[in-house]
Parts: sequence; structure tokens; C-alpha cells
Amino acid sequence: MKNNHCKKVAFPPSMDGEKKLLSDNRFDKSLFLPTSKDEMDRLGWVQPDVILFTGDAYIDHPSFGTSVIGRVLQKAGYKVCIVPQPNWRDDLRDFKKLGKPRLFFGISAGAMDSMVNHYTANRRLRHDDAYTAGGKHGMRPDYPTIVYSGILKKLFPDVPVIAGGIEASLRRLSHYDYWADKLRPSILAESSADMISYGMGERTILEIARRLDKGENIENITDVPQTAFFSDSSPSEEDIILSSYEDCLKDKSKQAKNFRHIEEESNKIHGKVIWQKTGNRMIRVNPMYPPMEMGGIDMSFDLPYTRLPHPRYKGKIIPAYEMIRHSVNLHRGCFGGCAFCTISAHQGKFISSRSKESVMREVERVAEMPDFKGYISDLGGPSANMYGMGGIDKKICEKCVRPSCLHPKVCPNLNTDHSQLLDIYKEVNNLPFVKKSFIGSGVRYDLAMAPCKNKEVELINREYLHELIANHVSGRLKVAPEHTSDRVLSIMRKPSFSQFIDFKRIFDKVNSMEGLNQQLIPYFISSHPGCKGEDMAELAVATKKLNFHLEQVQDFTPTPMTLATEIYFTGIHPYTGEKIFTAKTEKEKLNQRMFFFWYKPEAKREIIEELKKLHRPDLVDALYGSNGLLPSRRFATYRRKR
Repeated sequence: MKNNHCKKVAFPPSMDGEKKLLSDNRFDKSLFLPTSKDEMDRLGWVQPDVILFTGDAYIDHPSFGTSVIGRVLQKAGYKVCIVPQPNWRDDLRDFKKLGKPRLFFGISAGAMDSMVNHYTANRRLRHDDAYTAGGKHGMRPDYPTIVYSGILKKLFPDVPVIAGGIEASLRRLSHYDYWADKLRPSILAESSADMISYGMGERTILEIARRLDKGENIENITDVPQTAFFSDSSPSEEDIILSSYEDCLKDKSKQAKNFRHIEEESNKIHGKVIWQKTGNRMIRVNPMYPPMEMGGIDMSFDLPYTRLPHPRYKGKIIPAYEMIRHSVNLHRGCFGGCAFCTISAHQGKFISSRSKESVMREVERVAEMPDFKGYISDLGGPSANMYGMGGIDKKICEKCVRPSCLHPKVCPNLNTDHSQLLDIYKEVNNLPFVKKSFIGSGVRYDLAMAPCKNKEVELINREYLHELIANHVSGRLKVAPEHTSDRVLSIMRKPSFSQFIDFKRIFDKVNSMEGLNQQLIPYFISSHPGCKGEDMAELAVATKKLNFHLEQVQDFTPTPMTLATEIYFTGIHPYTGEKIFTAKTEKEKLNQRMFFFWYKPEAKREIIEELKKLHRPDLVDALYGSNGLLPSRRFATYRRKR
């Protein structure tokens, strides 16, 4: 294995003359989409075609949806402006300053659901915002989709408003809202938006723009995939009609059944139209586009992003940008189908991968940045190691309704070959101007370790794990077993904890072979549906045996359109009809969370009392010994010995 630690950084000749220019780009507003009347006037525009409003700061980077939509529309020849984080509490000048667009307003709450952004799992207000300059809190309202659309419709009632982004996408039908603690209708019913563009929106928004540009009314645009809107037409025989919002309010089991339909259709190559009555009207949700081809995703990533925050934020740090500024995303989609995750509901389970050439172009672009020191922070994606993967027989995939290709077992039709990913890792690390590339995204170790009929592929996947551990870990590799109980893991749609133990052995072995001293950092969740206090106590014992001091832990937070959230709200598993317990009260959650920190002296008394209530003296003994003494602090952190 080649060691890249000591490479000399040398920029290619094409870059040398550009360094100063690129440095100056940070302050050149003309390289960004205009955000003000002054910037628009400098371009000689009398009226923009599209104005995009976002709850995030404006960062011209392919990781930020509003920037992607803006650049895609720009490439198609449209004049696009972006208004980041408009002030909704004053005289509304931010909503008026650019006037009326020729085609439509686009609105997005930002890269996160606003309520996840604003509140903790305990419903406490956060004091910072990673998507705002300086991390400042309070630059967006709760539910910006509702607030922004309402303001725009009052000011410009005749202009179409298209809502997109995570918040609108995952609230496109009736959904449980953890922060309001109630079932809410589609966000269409609570906002003034004319239409939702859900999922990854490049193709959808381009088609809407073209149709409006031809003079069609927004009310007549009813056949564009990945859109949701109120419709006066009638469902066809092939369509799926969900239980109405009002019926779901009366009977939670109907909401659970609705969710199964929604999830299955979101994960089909050829989905069906879904309808739901809300109030006296019907909401129509058109199916997703088929997965984006390589040429299409390359086009999206190859647009002329500056990869920088807008100059209006000069001197201010935007935490979310700092995390991804030197990273490269390789693909979209995730076929893991984790119960608590929204990726497949938004991006789908089928992987759309960029070409290696497109990836390498972006790596070179990152290397041109003035602050690049030779380290790529992440070569990843929604899941780090699904690049280039998919079904071996596409006809089987076209009929498949499984929400996960990995659970309960890895699909036999899934190509798990990591060779394309290995090729990219090695080529990037062999670039003279790259010292090292890291993998910061979550790795599905169960995917890389999955048994395979093709022994050559198994060998390649073992090589992948060795390459990952030996050459792409920044001292600590974070992975997500999530729990130790197989029963809870099954509800989570995650593999058995025994696979994590097997992966740890591989991690240890590679560290020993390479003379490394790296840490393995596991993520765990408490209070997930199906998890009880006893399960958390057993988790504490299992991780103690592995000498882990848990750091990456969290309470389960229900977010719209996940399987786990539907179970939390309804108490029913949508696929089995089984009734499932979920910890909901603050006391129940604290009683589970404390087991993460069994090694802390202040937690010992409460844990012992709780285990006595559970009649599990064996777990008391396993954690503290028969003499009840606290364990040695040598268990504080797992670290490989040389």
C-alpha cells in the first residue's frame, strides 16, 4: 500500500497563474448569482426570470440545493437571483427589493428542515445555526416554507410560488411534527405555495421553467414528475389513493398504512401517482423521475460554482461551509433504507454516480482554492461506499418494492463491487497536489463485508477496507452500528452488532499491519422505537467489553417521513402491524441515555437503581463488578495499541 503522508504538494502548471485570481474571487460579486438590486443592475437586468429565497446563507457550492437550482436555471439561459435569509419581521423590504420575477418565485427552508435546525431532541431552542454566517441563530423563522410563501403571495398574488428543499419535500403529505406534537397536513395546505418540487429538483425545476416560459399557467402544469399540488381532476384506476388527512387524525393506523405506500413509491424506478384528500381538496403527488444518468449528474456538478460563500459574508465563518469546503460528493441516493433516515425519501434508493472524470475535475478545482493545504476532507456521499453500485439485473430493480437493498439481508441482485471507488481513491491520492484524501461520510461496513458469490469481488472489497483504514482515516474512523440489540437493529433496518465486531477486528488488524494508532468511533442512538431500558443496559455492557468510551451518541429525534417517526407517532410498524413501544417522556429518555455514560461516577447510583427495577443484577455485576466499584478510567477511550 502506498503511503501518501509525505507527498510534496505541487500544483499543476495550469493552476500557478490562477492562484491570485482565485483569491480575489472571494470578493468578486459578479461571479455569483445576484442577491441585490445593485448586483442585478450591474448585469444590466431589468427583470429577473426567477427569484429564489432560501433560509440558508448563500454559498455557491454544489452541496447547497438553492445554489444548484440557481446554476442549473442559469445554464438554461434564465436570469436568476437569490435572496438568502430574508428578514420576515420588518417592512419586508427583502421580499420587495428585486421586484417581480418574469416566471416564478422559488423558496426553500434550506439544507435542513427548519425545526431540526432550530430545536434539539428535547425540543429546546438551539443557540446557533450552522448554515448562517457567524453561526448566528434567528436568521430564519420556524417553517420558512409557510412564512416565505405567505409573504410572497400577499405581495405578488399573480406570481407562481414553487416550494422545494428538504422541508417541503419531506412534508409533501400528512406527517407527524414532533415539535408541534401533532399530525400535520401536507405543507401545501398550510402554505401559499402553488406547487412543491420534491426530491433532487434540477429536472423538475427546469421543466416547470420551460412550461411557464411557453406561457402555460401553473394550474395547468400537472404532469411534471416530482411535483405535488392541489388538483381538481380525478384519480385514475392505477393511482394510489391514501386515507385522507382527516381520517388519519381519527385513526393512527391509517397514517401508518399511508406511510408504507409513500415509502414504497418513493423507492420505485416507476412509481405511481399518489393522492390524498386534505380538507375539501385533493393533493396529487406525481412519481419520481427515474434515477439521473451519469451525464445529467455530471452536468449538475460541473456548473461554474465558485465554491465560496457570497462576498456579503466577508470575514464571517459559516460552520456548515467549513465542513464541506474541501470535500467532493461522488454520488446521490442511498439503498440502506435506515428507519430513522430521510435520504431515500428525498433522493431515492437508486444510486446516481458521477463519472470519474467529473470527480477528478472537482478535485482539481478544490486544489485551486487559496486555502487548500493538500487535504481532501471527504470523498463521499450520502453513504460513503455506494459509488457505482446498483442492481445486476435492472429488470429485477424495476419491479422491486424493497425499501432497503441491505436489510434484512443484502439483496442477491446488488452489485457490491468496490473497485470503481478504489480506483477513485487511489487516483486522487496519486495527484501531486494532494497529500491525503479522507472519507468523512458514513461507511456501510456491512456492504463492504457482505458475502458474494463472486470471490474476485470479495477480494476487491477486502482491499477496499484495507485501503480505507490504512490511507483515508484522519486518526478517527466514525461508523454507525447504532445499537447492540438485534431486535432494535431490525426495526432500525441495520445489520447485527456482530458485524460491527467483525469490522472492528479488521480495523485492529489493518492498524497493526500498518503501524497505525487510529481510533474507531461508533455512533449509537437511544430511545429509538423498540428500544427499552434493558436494551440500553445491554448496550453499555457490550461496549464496555470492547473498551469503548462512547462519544457519538444521540437521542432519537422524530423527523418527517421516516419509518421510525411513523412508529413513534402511531405506535404501529407500518409493514407488520405490530405494536411497538417507544420512549417518549423526558424521564424515559433520560433513563435510556444514562447508560451511554455508565463509566461516569455520578451515573453509577442511578444506573444500579434502574437495573434493580429491571431485575437484572447480572448487568450490575457486568458493569461494576460484584464489589460495586467503578471501572478503571482505562476504559475511557478505545485506542489501538502499537
